[in-house]
Amino acid sequence: MIGLFGTIQNPTKYTSTQGQGLFDFLGNVLKLAAVIGGIFMIVQLIMAGFDFIGASGDVKKIEMAWAKIWQSLLGLVIIAAAFIIAGLVGRLTGINILSPQIYGPQ
Repeated sequence: MIGLFGTIQNPTKYTSTQGQGLFDFLGNVLKLAAVIGGIFMIVQLIMAGFDFIGASGDVKKIEMAWAKIWQSLLGLVIIAAAFIIAGLVGRLTGINILSPQIYGPQ
């Protein structure tokens, strides 16, 4: 049973550059947050569309649906802006946080 899954070795190298580990971690967190935020915003946008369709001419419901649509679109713009800002910071400082490398057992 020992050799069933192979052998696991501890990683000997965590980052390509010494001191880069924090930025790799932050890059991973940023990407994860962007994916979760993007999925949430798309779901909200779809739900707002259903609210808009189901408003049946009620002005109050239509206004609430439009507010939800604009908030969803604003959220997507903010997520995109975060990547643009991270790219600019990476270009100015030379620290590439948008494409981190994850090292682990081989």
